[in-house]
Amino acid sequence: MKAMTRRSLLRSSALGLPASQLKAANPPAAGSTYKLVRTIPVEEGYDIVVAGGGPAGTAAAVCAARLGAKVLLLEATGCLGGMGTSGLVTSFNPMADGYRMIVGGFMREVVETMYRRGFLKPGIDPNTWRRDFHKWTPFQPEGLKLVLDEFATSAGVEVRFFTTVIDAEADRAAGRVAGVVLHNIEGYRFVRAQAFIDCTGDAVLAKRCGVVCREAGRDTPGIMPPTHTWLAAGIDFTRLGNQQAAVEKAIQEGFFTQPDRHLPGLQQIGRTIGFVNAGHLFRMDALRAKSLTEGMMRGRRLNQEYLAFYRKYVSGCENMEMVIAGHLMGVRESRRILGEYELTVADYLARRQFPDQIGVYNGSIDVHPYDATEEEYQRYYRDFTRTGRLKPGECVGIPYGVLVPKGWKNLWVAGRSVSTDVRTQGAIRVQPPAYMMGQAAGTAALQSIRTGRSAADINTAQLVAALREAGAYLPQTETSPRMTRSA
Repeated sequence: MKAMTRRSLLRSSALGLPASQLKAANPPAAGSTYKLVRTIPVEEGYDIVVAGGGPAGTAAAVCAARLGAKVLLLEATGCLGGMGTSGLVTSFNPMADGYRMIVGGFMREVVETMYRRGFLKPGIDPNTWRRDFHKWTPFQPEGLKLVLDEFATSAGVEVRFFTTVIDAEADRAAGRVAGVVLHNIEGYRFVRAQAFIDCTGDAVLAKRCGVVCREAGRDTPGIMPPTHTWLAAGIDFTRLGNQQAAVEKAIQEGFFTQPDRHLPGLQQIGRTIGFVNAGHLFRMDALRAKSLTEGMMRGRRLNQEYLAFYRKYVSGCENMEMVIAGHLMGVRESRRILGEYELTVADYLARRQFPDQIGVYNGSIDVHPYDATEEEYQRYYRDFTRTGRLKPGECVGIPYGVLVPKGWKNLWVAGRSVSTDVRTQGAIRVQPPAYMMGQAAGTAALQSIRTGRSAADINTAQLVAALREAGAYLPQTETSPRMTRSA
């Protein structure tokens, strides 16, 4: 680290001086802005800074470091894995198309390692992720934490937990990021690098840089509701009853405070342990701290309601106990960037393949109901089971351009906030494609650094070749040195 006292950062910000100093400084009135002036240490020497250590961020950091990059990975919590660990969404979405595994590279390495180490559902058949169509792969979150720690350490990634990006120094006109401002227990830091990858899930870094973004509830018809998932114990999975039939009966009997028919449900991850994905927090806005706070509190109350539901209505769950709920909200939709390419539902329904695709996927369009009405449930059900479900052997390509914010030279985005429309985001926002997109972003960022070409101008045929060499499944028969762009 190199401290440089000559650097000062000025921002209009809610962050201010300690209360004692504010009183002496005659603080501004509520509703006005406050100028924050700090002289903070500057760090440099990194090739790539990755913001967010979820599936996309971990893959980006590890894969770039394995190729020789000096990488700094920043994570706001105390572990890697994101929604799979801190959020307790402890099941990988389908990874095969009925014939073959279509999710390769880093994601395949993760799941195969988890299997060898005994961190998947007891007795699981490897064909669940290697061949079977639309089968989920449940796992133990502590096992995933450990595996990702080991991968990051062995690759030489510098990880900083409990660290957030709070600002960025960027030239919007030039489309270039110079550095990011971090905050953790040690205070502020300014970190320079040659390339930056936003894997925050909410496009936090991209937004700070001035990237054009679309926000749920403001640029979309509504906000896809999150779920506060939790782990349960004391379940007899040999007698587990039909959960959907049970929820229908409970609604008929007036059991729930909201008649929500959509129940993703309970999945086994241990001998008597499962994770519960139940109950929607309708109209919760993940981009507003007050709404997030109210959502977490409401989610805890709703979880108790579903615990009582399982005990009363679902056989095998009579002795169910709640163990712990995720300390991250299970956000499905918040903010998406406008990229060099926007993947649309027309692409999805056409099963479109791209010469520069960096992954393929076959997830159903999974845009959860916006409210608890019968009309919204039927709309969701049609999309998920019929209109928006690909058939065995089919997939849609994920082109490289969805990772590149339009007009930016050294900034990439990976995960649920890439450039798509709402319905397509519902099909690729989950963990397996996030790992694939992260691996592609990390590989592309290092290629950009080494070739001196900007994010949008790298040779995408070389990128595809590098990803294939790393085990990615990329079935396109033709490649192109140029990325696919939206018209």
